[in-house]
Amino acid sequence: MKYLLGVDFGGGSTKATLIDTTGKIIQENTVEYPTYYPNLGWCEQAPADWDIALSKNIRAILEKSGIDAGDILAVAIDSATHTWVMCDENMEPIRPAIHWTDSRSRSQATYLRETYGELIFEKSFHKPDTIWTLPQILWVKENEPENFEKIRYIFFEKDYIRYGLTGVYCTDYIEAQGSMLFDCNANKWSKELQALAGIQEDMLPPIVKPTDVIGNVTVEAAKKCGLKAGTAVICGTTDTVMEIFASGAVNPGDVTVKLATAGRICVITEKPYPNQHLVNYAHVADGLWYPGTATKAAASSYRWYRDTFGGDYAELNVGAKEVPIGAEGLMYHPYINGELTPYADPLLCGSFIGMRATHTKAHFTRSVLEGVALSLLHSKKTLEEIGIAPSGRATIIGGGAKGELWRQITADCLGMELVKTVSSDSSLGSAMLAGVAMGVFKTYEEAVKACIKIESVTTPIKENTEKYAKLFEEYVAVHDALAPIYQART
Repeated sequence: MKYLLGVDFGGGSTKATLIDTTGKIIQENTVEYPTYYPNLGWCEQAPADWDIALSKNIRAILEKSGIDAGDILAVAIDSATHTWVMCDENMEPIRPAIHWTDSRSRSQATYLRETYGELIFEKSFHKPDTIWTLPQILWVKENEPENFEKIRYIFFEKDYIRYGLTGVYCTDYIEAQGSMLFDCNANKWSKELQALAGIQEDMLPPIVKPTDVIGNVTVEAAKKCGLKAGTAVICGTTDTVMEIFASGAVNPGDVTVKLATAGRICVITEKPYPNQHLVNYAHVADGLWYPGTATKAAASSYRWYRDTFGGDYAELNVGAKEVPIGAEGLMYHPYINGELTPYADPLLCGSFIGMRATHTKAHFTRSVLEGVALSLLHSKKTLEEIGIAPSGRATIIGGGAKGELWRQITADCLGMELVKTVSSDSSLGSAMLAGVAMGVFKTYEEAVKACIKIESVTTPIKENTEKYAKLFEEYVAVHDALAPIYQART
């Protein structure tokens, strides 16, 4: 038997999924790594931590599965879009990586939006905000000129990690679309957008297809991670499209609801939908796109809550299940890193509103789960206004989808039937992508048929949907009341 390995790098952990050539999941493993917050609004990770986590993860997969590393046909790595690493002439990181949730580049994003907004939107299909690489590079240029002068190569997260395996410098076109340095119409790096950042094209990686075999595991890398030297390495791509692929969404009209570090609702279409409130990326399947909305802190809200106030998810969910809809007046807004859809406002702050002496920890837990779901409802309404309304059925993906209570709250809030597959992790998508690249699966549809299995279906309860519709009005009113206060703080 031969195998395919996919490795995902998410907000704070890496997950690896090993499948065989029939599509059966053989083994999974997760390794966490730290995120650093050195200043208010800053969010950084250390590339060295990624390398360590990759080696630990692969070695654990090999040990737990008991397979021979030589039987792995190919490896593909994915990661969140926008997280980038600046490197010197020796390919060594100059400073910690700036994570996509980092909001330090507010003034640069505002400047770009007000001065070059039309040009940037025309080229990139997006408006400048703190999540994009372009304003972040500009921040480094203005605030860390000594570091900016050292930049010789710009990596994106999964490309830096893969470089450690192969020594090959490249990226894929979907990752490039997320940089705000790429011309989405011409499908190449944009000289105009590079000029706004003050960089040259030779600082950016060559662009290939996600399914291209870009190199092989080196002898040095094999010693570190346990893979066999010479194993094929696929370029890979970004985590969201890999989750979408792993959910089985490969046809126009398919819908995904994501509860991961960020929350998203995506609709598969046959063309991009450039819009100020949408994130537009190409699908790995030729000719398709997955425009969608984005909630900046979904599962990362729950993780922040858990890490700050203690407990484990299972314990927290038990308490929250006993609390009625609306948490008896307690409401949470998940703006702990600002918000994307529909506000694109990095100055928004998270909040608990309506606290009473009768509220318990279980009420706070419930309010966090509901607050994220209400934010997703805002995303759904935005899609409806644009004219690409999701159907009444979607596949729910991301780590947050594992919780039965959160799935039910989300289904009720959205009024949508949510299908959960056995695994929709982006690492599974990367393993499937490796299979397509190696010819194990002839098409994306064949990969889906072989690898995707439905585990459960969560049906919305009509009376609950009606209750959440009323809560949503209050949810928006609270935002409208507090937003001017946050703006005034600047």
